[in-house]
Amino acid sequence: MSLAVVILTFNEERHIGRALSSVADFASELFVIDSFSTDRTVEIAKAHGAVVIQHPFINYAKQFQWALDNAPIAADWIMRLDADEVIEPDLAERLRTDLPALPKHVVGINLKRKHIFLGRWIRHGGRYPLVLLRIWRRGHGRIEDRWMDEHMILSGGQTVTIEGGFADHNLKDLTFFTDKHNKYATREAIDVINQRRGLFRRDVDLVAEEGSRQAALTRWIKEKLYNRIPYQISTPAYLFYRMVFRLGFLDGKEGILYHCLQGFWYRLLVGAKIDELERALEGIEDPAAMRAEIQRRTGFALDV
Repeated sequence: MSLAVVILTFNEERHIGRALSSVADFASELFVIDSFSTDRTVEIAKAHGAVVIQHPFINYAKQFQWALDNAPIAADWIMRLDADEVIEPDLAERLRTDLPALPKHVVGINLKRKHIFLGRWIRHGGRYPLVLLRIWRRGHGRIEDRWMDEHMILSGGQTVTIEGGFADHNLKDLTFFTDKHNKYATREAIDVINQRRGLFRRDVDLVAEEGSRQAALTRWIKEKLYNRIPYQISTPAYLFYRMVFRLGFLDGKEGILYHCLQGFWYRLLVGAKIDELERALEGIEDPAAMRAEIQRRTGFALDV
């Protein structure tokens, strides 16, 4: 069975060679969809045998779906991989041997991703394993049209979970981490505002039958429960839950920093940005005018 790996990039010269090398033993096709990098990303990707296609970036979901619709993918299976992710040798071997043996009714594969932060595997705080649908038969998968927390949507069959090492291991510094999460917070705030006001098209809800049950449950809890609690209450409560009930304190000094940044500071920032956008929309009744105001404040092109 053949498998194509699709990776989105922008200035990923530090990671792209590692990512492509990690899938070289089992991938038959490599596609890098680049957002006009200014570093050596394209050069390195081509040196590893990838087909590089450049396309303007709006958001992750639109860019990845554009790749699925336009890249010359001929393989039986498709894998979604981020530039800073790595498929470890044990999982590579499992995919090489297990993929051809899967029955026809299996059209999706979940992987268990671990997160490496400042060189340490974050094992606690509810962060491992993160079960994500990352491989599907061509023609059976699409990505949710969302600004943040986009997952793959499966159709026409069932999923299985394959064990093995799959790591999110970004090698950049804390400045990059906080800048990235600041942008993530804006995108998530836009999604929450849209959920409340219906300002633009919002994708169907993720359900367990269409991919990872864990991802579907997490989405339901966030949107139906967490987002309805004032963030001044929900954010410290969530940190307490991660650090105490999910044993995040066992992840050492790196883990404590990670949980405080990703589980407290980031969630606090999302809540504050939602409030900021809500205040900006007060007195505006026309949906088009609301979208224009959000676009003016965030810089994101909502009507594209």
